[in-house]
Amino acid sequence: MSDRTHVVVIGGTSGIGRHFAESCAARGNDVVITGRTEDRTKGIANEIGGRTRGLALDLSDPEGIVAGLADVQRVDRLVLAALDRDYNTVREYRPADATRLLTVKLTGYTTVLHALASRMVDDSAAVLLGGLASHRPYPGSTTVTTANGGISALVRTLAVELSPIRVNALHPSIVSDTPFWSDKPGAREAAATRALTKRPVTMQDCTEAITFLLENRSINGVNLNIDGGDVLI
Repeated sequence: MSDRTHVVVIGGTSGIGRHFAESCAARGNDVVITGRTEDRTKGIANEIGGRTRGLALDLSDPEGIVAGLADVQRVDRLVLAALDRDYNTVREYRPADATRLLTVKLTGYTTVLHALASRMVDDSAAVLLGGLASHRPYPGSTTVTTANGGISALVRTLAVELSPIRVNALHPSIVSDTPFWSDKPGAREAAATRALTKRPVTMQDCTEAITFLLENRSINGVNLNIDGGDVLI
């Protein structure tokens, strides 16, 4: 077994997950990324380069997660960044769409930790990705707000049950340079205006925050907001 750090990024084919995976690969770590489809995930792993490999994994199908992660032998650092998007209101509720998102973020994340816990050591750490919709709901965020609020609670029970493995969560506001937000200048500008820092949150900000949560040995069971002070107003 290699002495290099072994990093697993669930949902590492785009956005924050990919950005973090790229930073790990650049440091020479062994990196596993997952995505929904095999060809795309392996192609992106090749693009990231270094010691990166890709596995197909669909968190909306929790029954397949254990088998999908069967050949991951060691996990020093785990980041759960997979997401699904759902614009859903109570008045025009679509239960199937809501169920898919909640399955990915809550049942899926928990099943990944179930599958990998035996391959983690006392010094291992995990970070779950939530979001500030848990604090700042908006029209259509019913499911997203519920899921991210669930992440906040899930982190606390995981930290207790998996001790001494550390488990934390990162809750970003709009991350301006992700593929989803990069072509929405109005939303990006509004987020920057609300922030006390008067600048948007970036993927680099998130990668640095994830690294802090993973590496600081006294940080455990923490839900860290990364929003430039938005929630203070």
